[in-house]
Amino acid sequence: MVGALGPMRAGHAAGTINETAGQAGVGVPGVPGDARPCQGRRGGRTLKSVDNRSEVREFLASRRARLTPDQAGLPTYGGNRRVPGLRREEAALLAGVSVDYYTHLERGNLTGASEGVLEAVARALQLDEAERAHLFDLARAANAGTKASTQRRPAPQQVRPGVQRILDAITDAPADVRNGRRDILATNRLGHALYSEMYIDPVRPANVARFTFLSPRARDFFRDWDKAANDIVANLRTEAGRNPCDRGLSDLVGELSTRSDDFRTRWAAHNVRHHNTGTKRLHHPVVGDLDLAYEAMQLPGDPGLVLVVYTCEPDSPTQEALRFLASWADSQDHDGRQQTGRPA
Repeated sequence: MVGALGPMRAGHAAGTINETAGQAGVGVPGVPGDARPCQGRRGGRTLKSVDNRSEVREFLASRRARLTPDQAGLPTYGGNRRVPGLRREEAALLAGVSVDYYTHLERGNLTGASEGVLEAVARALQLDEAERAHLFDLARAANAGTKASTQRRPAPQQVRPGVQRILDAITDAPADVRNGRRDILATNRLGHALYSEMYIDPVRPANVARFTFLSPRARDFFRDWDKAANDIVANLRTEAGRNPCDRGLSDLVGELSTRSDDFRTRWAAHNVRHHNTGTKRLHHPVVGDLDLAYEAMQLPGDPGLVLVVYTCEPDSPTQEALRFLASWADSQDHDGRQQTGRPA
């Protein structure tokens, strides 16, 4: 018999703030190190593009800095270069735009930039798929009208009963439903048992990023903790570009930036990635080492929610460990399960 973790409420979201491109202004940071306020208006002007410009500027500058002339196929003249990567004029040459216009873009002014220009910049900086999508997300945020910047608290995300039944039907593999902030909103019995260490923290909904950076148990649980930490920050940075006015996300990033130097350093790197499939190397306190593959699938009927299913090689030590984990989960006290949000 496989039980389920009932739907849990997610955090709140909020709106964005805008300002005419090129104008000076003062933002109200919603995310430390990445001003993203969504706080309304100041002095008759909206403030969104102040924050968007900061994000754009840091993202483009960091991508240019990592690319050398040799990697870009450009000749190098002279031995003294003041920048670690490409100069702005070299990036402009590769993108086929003027130096003045590229400088305008890298100062954070994406308002009005055409799709063709964005594609040219993406090619010039050799952005991967996730980075290109992030650049286009930033451009959409820069061009968003003030109507989208109205701050409001939408209804909390909830997992529909039909989706919960799908989770319940998956009896031999851990599975969960999560949002872009990596809040775990629902899970099957084996999925709850897999992340039992995370549920020790009473904060609900349980959050993978908070567990990764704030729990002393995380470094034992993730056998590749550095990789897990890099991946989760890249996921959150991607989500921040996609939904710049998610107040729950800005609150989470603010908390982690304040409480974790490891998070703050990674957040400042502006790395973004898509993680739709991959592997997890975990150490569970009850069953030991687990080598899992995962698939993350968007739920078309529930925008922003993802179904994640973990599998393993047949007849492997991990498969045997999962069977033992399922038995262990079934043996747990019913009251204990109810206290973590799972029905008996």
